[in-house]
Amino acid sequence: MAWFHLQLLLGFRRLGWDVLFLDRIEPEQCVNGGGRVVAPAESVNLRWLRSVMQRFGLADAWSLDAGEAGTFGVPRERVLAPAEEAPLLINVMGYGNDRAVLERVRRRVFLDIDPGFPQMWRELGLHDAFAGHDAFVTMGMNVGKPDCAIPRCGLDWLTMPQPVVLEHWPAAGPPADDAAFTSIGAWRGPNGPVEFRGATYGLRAHEFRRFVELPSMCPGERFEMAFDIHSGDGRDIDALTRNGWRLVDPVKVTSTPEDYRSFVTRSRGEFMVPKQMYVATRSGLLSDRSAYYLASGRPVLARDTGLAGLYPTGEGLLPFATPEEAAEGVRRLRADYARHARAARAVAEECFNSDKVLGRLLAQLGVER
Repeated sequence: MAWFHLQLLLGFRRLGWDVLFLDRIEPEQCVNGGGRVVAPAESVNLRWLRSVMQRFGLADAWSLDAGEAGTFGVPRERVLAPAEEAPLLINVMGYGNDRAVLERVRRRVFLDIDPGFPQMWRELGLHDAFAGHDAFVTMGMNVGKPDCAIPRCGLDWLTMPQPVVLEHWPAAGPPADDAAFTSIGAWRGPNGPVEFRGATYGLRAHEFRRFVELPSMCPGERFEMAFDIHSGDGRDIDALTRNGWRLVDPVKVTSTPEDYRSFVTRSRGEFMVPKQMYVATRSGLLSDRSAYYLASGRPVLARDTGLAGLYPTGEGLLPFATPEEAAEGVRRLRADYARHARAARAVAEECFNSDKVLGRLLAQLGVER
């Protein structure tokens, strides 16, 4: 998530805009290195945020609201005054709920990075994250198309692929001979499956189980997943390890943005299986993580979410729908890896370059300098 927000902050700054990252944290979430709850000012949470923003030249561009414990980074009075002049507030998943800020900005843009969940929740009367916003942007590139099962909720959706600031994700050299196909993510995540219009839309766990035997279909290949997977999913852990998947702790291998980037670049490519929600709805989502692999010159084998016509596929980005298609994709990459690596970078430059993506978004929103 740090890398995701950095693409927006650094990307808009590249286009000449002033940026300010607003976040909030509950005091009980603030801990020290041993996991004990401490005051926000003494927490590893604050220290980590401050360190990351400094390293990326954003030391003066963040403000953290810790409730009664106060505000850290840019003081609150220096948040509220500029808010009245800001042309946009981009509210990722509607997480920002500071009424004083929301009431001051001229335009509130809802940015959907988890397509399907908020739309179905609203239609089911469970939660309305869209209220109070003036424009709606989703990374589900097929939302609004006839073959996409995600409801529009009566809203006009703009679609946006993942922006990548390419200077921070340069093409890497060839991987080591024993490099693995990898990926990073949550096995389940915070949300449960959604029952909607007679269908169940599940999580990564539900979709990945279809491909658990893939390593046995690809002799000599290594598959390594940095999954946040709970010990309670013991049956899944056993099935994965028994079938040749190496599981690594994402907290250890991707604990900083630099570690995350290193994990990506030392991979042979990504084997990507997203949440079942994205697949079953034909959302057209390709995650930020996959875009980083592509930018690094690392091919992506992607469980198809309806990608045809959205991005160049067949070289560098290879969609699949079955275990057999996934295994064939692995063989194709091995047969001419250098060509697929070059194609991966080319896809990123054509489709995910932040200058293009964010410039187009601003034009669609009617925002001018």
